[in-house]
Amino acid sequence: MLNKTKIALAAALIIGTASVALASDSGSEPSGGHVMPGSLEGVNPVDHPGIFRNATTAKSYGFVETAHGWAVAPAQTSQGR
Repeated sequence: MLNKTKIALAAALIIGTASVALASDSGSEPSGGHVMPGSLEGVNPVDHPGIFRNATTAKSYGFVETAHGWAVAPAQTSQGR
């Protein structure tokens, strides 16, 4: 009986660890979250260096860098709103 308990506990620990690892896996985005193309709503560019440190990548998401920070490109603002 003790062996079955140990096996069940080990399985629960492995599943718990795997689920935490998957939940916190955000790739190049350390603080999580997603950037939706054409929307800066709730986005802090500092938290997404993979996008906002590269002007070409940012442009592919529909963003342009202005003198006041990042903005949605004019062509993107009329789409979907």
